[in-house]
Amino acid sequence: MPSLNINGARIHYEDTGGDGDPVVFSHGLLFSGAMFEAQVAHFQDRFRCITFDHRGQGQSGVTEAGYDIETLTEDAAALIAALDAAPCHFVGLSMGGFVGMRLAALRPDLLKSLTLLETSAEPEDPQNAPKYRVLNIVARWVGLWAVTGRVMPIMFGRTFLADPDRAGERRRWSAAIAGNDRIGITRAVSGVIGRPGCVDLLGRIRLPVGIGVGDEDVATVPEKSERLHRDIDASELVLFSGAGHSASIETPDQVNELIERTIRRAGTPTG
Repeated sequence: MPSLNINGARIHYEDTGGDGDPVVFSHGLLFSGAMFEAQVAHFQDRFRCITFDHRGQGQSGVTEAGYDIETLTEDAAALIAALDAAPCHFVGLSMGGFVGMRLAALRPDLLKSLTLLETSAEPEDPQNAPKYRVLNIVARWVGLWAVTGRVMPIMFGRTFLADPDRAGERRRWSAAIAGNDRIGITRAVSGVIGRPGCVDLLGRIRLPVGIGVGDEDVATVPEKSERLHRDIDASELVLFSGAGHSASIETPDQVNELIERTIRRAGTPTG
């Protein structure tokens, strides 16, 4: 199980290797690098694909502190440097997008392109925060199994949730959410709920940016991606049809197409 000790945390990662440009994938809250399996399968023959788990989630270690987005950004920057993966094409979903925007603005030397999926530069919506805090308390003191039924409709859109042919996938991802370390995950959730916005950084992003959001996303509604598109020069906005907040899983082909175009706009051949 490959891992690196970064900023006092044991960070698990997977690296396909290869001679192609590195593509680094940064996952969303409650998940792990596994949510990009379809993207790694699509790109690994042409690119070096790297996934990693943020501290407290997936197979990474649980730390006492460091769950704020600024520290997670430092973790990602250190990982990219340690793996000699700079400059890379960075793909961030939701929480991973919070990290990606900060990297693009503050450490542009590390990135060639940025793909943002189901994310926002704004603080947590004040209408959502109280609900998420209640779910977090239940998860911490009862267990993640007790909130999974409430969380799945936040993480996935109605098309995915209603498709009888994808029942096995739903069971898999529900089990993955419930299987997180409840201490690590509740600390990570608190870091996301309490994050400051970074709208003031968007004007500093100068590299090619692809922005994608599911048309069924209720956690980060499409209007938030439209605001990103207005504020980031050289950005493209795509609405994923039939996707909620986890488009890399729900509609992988649409996500792959956006990543391909974003990489190509950075001057890197994709064929």
